[in-house]
Amino acid sequence: MTRVYMIRHGKPSATWGDHDDDPGLDETGRTQARAAAEALLALPEAERPSKVVSSPLRRCRETAQPFADALGVELTIDPMVGEIPTPKTIARADRGAWLRNAFTGRWGEIVGDLNYEDWRRAVAKAVAGYPNTAVFSHYVAINAAVSTAEGSDLVMGFRPDHCSISVFEAGPELVLVERGREAATSVL
Repeated sequence: MTRVYMIRHGKPSATWGDHDDDPGLDETGRTQARAAAEALLALPEAERPSKVVSSPLRRCRETAQPFADALGVELTIDPMVGEIPTPKTIARADRGAWLRNAFTGRWGEIVGDLNYEDWRRAVAKAVAGYPNTAVFSHYVAINAAVSTAEGSDLVMGFRPDHCSISVFEAGPELVLVERGREAATSVL
């Protein structure tokens, strides 16, 4: 088995529902991204990721880029480690309320136009397929991987902080080694 590191994106310049649907990082987020790259580079060589995967969203790509640059590798973009899909029936202005409601329950209870239990398993499978990789992702996707690895069906059992690094063993099954630093406040 080899390690895979899941890193939550740095602090964005706006939240979902603001004027920008795909915000980049603010100055704090850029500082966090450089710190995450330094932490990954400080790992023993045998444990250091050699590949970099990112969600397609700008805040993840901008968080991943300092580490990819340091390694001299290209980013691999994978929508499977992206943000949780919002149901087509949910208006943009209502996404925050939909997410807050989803966070209080279990994966199989999320209301929407897809099976979120299947989405969660697909995220974990994608992450497990990236050994020796740093995967830059989102709050809910990280919860999907953690809950799958822990055998929990809670949507939110963990509050990953911006640029926190969660560690897994990648193999046929995803095994959680260590949760990343938790946020002091809620995501929304």
